[in-house]
Amino acid sequence: MALKAQVIKAQLQIADMDRHHYQDYALHLAQHPSETHERLMIRLLAFMLNASEQLEFARDLSGEGGAELWSQNLHGDIELWVLFGTPDEKWIRKASQQSRQVKIYAYGGRSVPVWWQQNAAALQRYTNLEVWQIADDSVQALGALADRRMELQCSINEGQVWITQGTESVALEPQCLKGTGV
Repeated sequence: MALKAQVIKAQLQIADMDRHHYQDYALHLAQHPSETHERLMIRLLAFMLNASEQLEFARDLSGEGGAELWSQNLHGDIELWVLFGTPDEKWIRKASQQSRQVKIYAYGGRSVPVWWQQNAAALQRYTNLEVWQIADDSVQALGALADRRMELQCSINEGQVWITQGTESVALEPQCLKGTGV
């Protein structure tokens, strides 16, 4: 018998001073049984960094080939396709061909520099691609905030991100490997 995804409820208060976006969100996410708390929180972080009324999580995490986090315009065109971890170049190519902008939030400790070294030259041809690295200590700290019900406050200013839940707080600064932040 297959295990079912766990429903995570997250209340977000986002104050993004870099983009002048101030909004509250009530999200319901599916956490697959094999998904770690760290990966779940990276998905939430990506939502916070790109928050908009059109941004949404995919309904099915197990579906290969689709975006896990994305936004569409009113015509149904994909505006933003977000990938996580250290994706294979074929998925990056597919996302780049099908959307206006692609963002990768790379995490995984020592594997990220190795992945970047192996793929950097090939990824330079994608003009609509941004690659952001999340430091391993930040990923671990975010994972510690994970819970079935979360009330998170997020402040973003000059590329620095502060996420608070109750008395716990995490400060991080994603590093841009490719794209507008380089």
